[in-house]
Amino acid sequence: MDQRIRPAPRLAPLPFGEVPEAVPVLEASRKRMGFVPNSQLTMQRVPKMLQGFAQLSASIWDPAGKVDVKLKRLISHVASRSAGCTYCMAHTAEGAAKLGVEQQKIDAVWDYQSSPLFSTAERVALDVAVAAGCVPNAVTDEMFMDMRKHWSDDQVVEIVGVIALFGFLNRWNDTFATPLEDEPIEYGEKHLASQGWEAGKHLR
Repeated sequence: MDQRIRPAPRLAPLPFGEVPEAVPVLEASRKRMGFVPNSQLTMQRVPKMLQGFAQLSASIWDPAGKVDVKLKRLISHVASRSAGCTYCMAHTAEGAAKLGVEQQKIDAVWDYQSSPLFSTAERVALDVAVAAGCVPNAVTDEMFMDMRKHWSDDQVVEIVGVIALFGFLNRWNDTFATPLEDEPIEYGEKHLASQGWEAGKHLR
C-alpha cells in the first residue's frame, strides 16, 4: 500500500490487546467490520469512553430500530461528506456495501436529490444529514418540518442520532488524523475517488 496516503496520526492508535478492558469491544468490532478501526484503537486509551461509545453505537445501529440500517449508513455517509471527513466517508460507504446496499445506489447518493433511486422520504432525511453535517449547523425549520411529514418522531430521533454519532466521529478522526485501514482505503480508491475522495486529503 502506498505510504503517502498514510500520513502519521497525531496520536498513534494503540495495538490490539494492549488495553485488556478494551478487547471485548474491539473484538466485537472486528467481527462486525472485518477489521478493528483505528479510531477505536486510539479511543481504547480511555476504556470507559470506548465502552460508552460502543453502547451508543449499538443502539443507533440496532437492527430492530424503526429506520432501515441501510438508509442509516447512507445518512452517515452524506453527513460525513458534508463535514469533510474522508476517514468516515470511506468507512460509511464501505459499510453500506457490506450491508447489501446496491453499489449503484451508493454511487448515486452524491446526487440523491435528483436520482430516481431515492424516495422523497429518503431525500428529506438526507437533506437534513447534509445540513446538519455543516458547521454551523444549516438545518432549517422548513427542512425539519418536511422530514416530519415522512418520518415518525421516533424515526426522526433515530435519524438525528446517526447524524450526531458521526458528528462525534468526524471530529474525532479529523482531529487525531486517524489513518485509514486497508479495506476502507481500497473501497474508497475503487468507488469514491471518481467523486473527488482522496485518502488523507483532510490531513494536508
